Amino acid sequence: MQRANGRVHGHNAGMAVDQFTMRNPREMYPKPDFQAEQQPHPGSTDAMRPRPDHGEATYRGSGRLVGRNAIVTGGDSGIGRAVALAFAREGANVLVSYLSEDDDARETVRLVEKAQRKGLAVKGDLRDEQVCTGLVQRAVAEFGRLDILVVNAAFQNETGGIEEITTEQFDRTLKTNLYAMFWLCKAAVAVMPSGSTIINTASVQASKPSPSLLDYATTKGGIFTFTQALAQEVIGRGIRVNCVAPGPVWTPLIPATMKPDEVKEFGKQSPMERPAQPAELAPAYVFLASGESSYITGARIPVTGGTPVP
Repeated sequence: MQRANGRVHGHNAGMAVDQFTMRNPREMYPKPDFQAEQQPHPGSTDAMRPRPDHGEATYRGSGRLVGRNAIVTGGDSGIGRAVALAFAREGANVLVSYLSEDDDARETVRLVEKAQRKGLAVKGDLRDEQVCTGLVQRAVAEFGRLDILVVNAAFQNETGGIEEITTEQFDRTLKTNLYAMFWLCKAAVAVMPSGSTIINTASVQASKPSPSLLDYATTKGGIFTFTQALAQEVIGRGIRVNCVAPGPVWTPLIPATMKPDEVKEFGKQSPMERPAQPAELAPAYVFLASGESSYITGARIPVTGGTPVP
């Protein structure tokens, strides 16, 4: 890693502007007054105050994914957009899967193409098996090969407890967070060449579950277990499978699924006393997608702001 003019150039040069100088991580971003107005699901980036940082002005790649082709689900906004941006600046072509936010998806593709990589947005509900298998087929058709699968799209809805969770909500949460991962991974491992990687998005909720997110936390625990089991199976094909476990992250899902008074306090419970910005998650995905993590499979990288996970 090299340092010039107070800025860091190297593998960790992909987060907030303040990170290029030696700063207290609690103070990397100013503690904002989060927008309290609730949005309809899945939420819009443009409606968020403050606007999330995806690394637009700060992430600088170093060629770690040149020639790779990736799918990023939920890539229109939040963590998914930050990952798509970072992957593109590292040299990868990116297919962005999204549910309904057309403007957000177009912006992510614009960022990918600005990095002089191929970008493609594909709309669809991942609760449909054909949509999931179709994404893999589309990536192979457009790019010629699929090397990286990031299963990131998720659904959550806070409730007052188990009595408020309807069967419809439980079904939607499991279909979006677990079934889609199963369908996507099943289709991907059938076509991925040796050296490919799968990265699933788990959560601190897998080990520190909140009663108000019972169904969501259940799926996130399942994602980690699925990751460990699949990693052992497909390493024989030369495919690695890992997951990232975020803590609180400022994404459209928050004002779209949490109560206004909870949005105002979002992330303050972490030891960092703030939520992460999406840009702070992307380097973990880049690391797991790159050859630098060649001896890592079946692992979980916690990016929790200091909240311990067993």
